[in-house]
Amino acid sequence: MQVLRPITANDFDALKQIAIESGHGFTSLPVDDTQLKEKIERAEKSFAKNINQPLDESYLFVLEDSETGEVIGTTAIEAAVGLSVPLYHYHLGKTVHHSPTLNVYNTVDILSMCNDYTGCSEICTLFLRENSRKGLTGRFLSRSRFLFMAQHSERFADTVIAEMRGVSDEDGHSPFWQWLQEHFFSIEFPQADHLVGLGDKVFISELMPKYPIYVNLLSKKAQAVIGHVHEKTKPALKLLEKEGFEHRGYVDLFDAGPTVEAKLGNIRSIRDSQVCPVTIGELDHISQNSSDTLAVCNQGVSGFRATFTKDAHYNHAKHTLVISQDVANALNLSQGDAARFFRL
Repeated sequence: MQVLRPITANDFDALKQIAIESGHGFTSLPVDDTQLKEKIERAEKSFAKNINQPLDESYLFVLEDSETGEVIGTTAIEAAVGLSVPLYHYHLGKTVHHSPTLNVYNTVDILSMCNDYTGCSEICTLFLRENSRKGLTGRFLSRSRFLFMAQHSERFADTVIAEMRGVSDEDGHSPFWQWLQEHFFSIEFPQADHLVGLGDKVFISELMPKYPIYVNLLSKKAQAVIGHVHEKTKPALKLLEKEGFEHRGYVDLFDAGPTVEAKLGNIRSIRDSQVCPVTIGELDHISQNSSDTLAVCNQGVSGFRATFTKDAHYNHAKHTLVISQDVANALNLSQGDAARFFRL
């Protein structure tokens, strides 16, 4: 069984290996021991807080194979971004050049640097190791965050964003960054990406162009990738679009990957999730071929646990969730405890 839980200091080695495997463009997990330890420490403090509003908390989870103890993936939620370190984006807008005298009317796309998502919650750090990318595991790892957010909505903002990885080649070079580098910077994309991952964003405000950039002045390759995701990120984007996330013109400063957003209460998994008491018993009468796979969690914060299983069945008539003893053990649930679930 695969169980999602809050990260602990004991997970450092596994987290570092995931950071190594994640490669270029995955800025939220830099291959840096100090930064990774700080992320774990910050997450542990966040889960331990007793709060009723989003501040600077960071909720980092790991997905563990309960049989082997192996950590096979990560996922995270930032409660409110941009409050201590500015969060920058480009917004893709339009400007009109119009001359009635000359009978000229031109609409031009422009990129304007902004901090519009300050204070929003962000889902991030989604990574599933290669040999575990099968079945429903990836879908669960992405959507499991919404179980925690639904259960503890007071800890999050009304708007939730997700920054999607933009287009880059096998060596980590971004066509969009190459144009910026040529005109404004003197460092390679992987280095800039690494600095952002370390939290060093001062150079952005120091070197980024302060005025809107006319898109038609960019190279054709740079223009072509604005708002597009890396090939490996397409499945993650499709999942979020099904949840109700939309792209409203905001893109990353470095690779021009899209940032998508949704209102917390409009996210499908949050809206469709239910809470009810659990009954621990046998499910022999439920056909494995016909039963739904459910994503189920307990109501804890520091003790949060979630999994996905066919060994759970919602009894509409009694408004109870029947789960097997194995599922109850994995989620630390006892008879009569409340659990939250949705169909995966």
